[in-house]
Amino acid sequence: MNQIRIVTDSGSDISPDVAAENQITVVPLKVRFGTKEYTDHKDITVEQFYEIMKTSAELPATAAPSQGTFEETFRSLASEGATDIICVNMSYKLSATGQAAVGAASAVSDIVNVHTFDTNMVSAGLGIIAVETARAASAGRTLEEVRSLTEDLIARTKLFGVLNTLENLAKGGRIGRARAMLGSALSIKPIVEVIDGEVIEAAKPRTRRRAFLWIRDQMLRDREHAGGISHFVVGHGVAEDFEDFCAVLSEEFDISEKHMVGPIIGTHAGPGIIGLSYVAGPPSEFAVPRG
Repeated sequence: MNQIRIVTDSGSDISPDVAAENQITVVPLKVRFGTKEYTDHKDITVEQFYEIMKTSAELPATAAPSQGTFEETFRSLASEGATDIICVNMSYKLSATGQAAVGAASAVSDIVNVHTFDTNMVSAGLGIIAVETARAASAGRTLEEVRSLTEDLIARTKLFGVLNTLENLAKGGRIGRARAMLGSALSIKPIVEVIDGEVIEAAKPRTRRRAFLWIRDQMLRDREHAGGISHFVVGHGVAEDFEDFCAVLSEEFDISEKHMVGPIIGTHAGPGIIGLSYVAGPPSEFAVPRG
């Protein structure tokens, strides 16, 4: 019988508790402030990251894990009895992390089958895919079913973010097709979306309140046209108005799943980021029901 294990990276913003509960192995990226480097979730917490960013004279930067780090992870899981590993990573267009995983998968192909996926997502979008895939594997779904679920979630997962600034995205080189927003950045509260692995402009409201309402209305449209909304998660990076955002959404949606946007995504999204991810449509055929 196949033993399937799930691997992702810390760009998924999965907390250590959620990772442990779902038997997900999270390969950490690194974040740097000048010459000081930290390993995500190992020697810097989410709270510490935002405190340092608040006082730092320069913007942070991130570094992908090495191929060797992924190889070590895959070999360790194989030694524990894994026959197949589903490795879901954040957008290959936004990070070199996925390419490192692909190289490692090839290097260990003699001892374990590693199935790599470019989720075209980051943060909670990637987290949803990793958690739901892990739950299916733990429930005894076959390899083919778990792979099908992963592919289905990748195709239907959406992510929106309300930013306070475009500075981090621009200086970090991750702004993608949202670059056109830069000229009016001072007079807007930009909303970005991740589509096909790239950051694009979604809307340019003048206030955060209007941004919150825009996202709510977008979700209502998706719920109507796609036949539902599933696996809904909201998050923020020390945003003072996060509860205002939740209040707007709670009129129509269950917002019980919340998370903090971690150092890797926070580096590029900047302080005050508010984001949400969900799967457009009902739960997948091979998803494991909650409750």
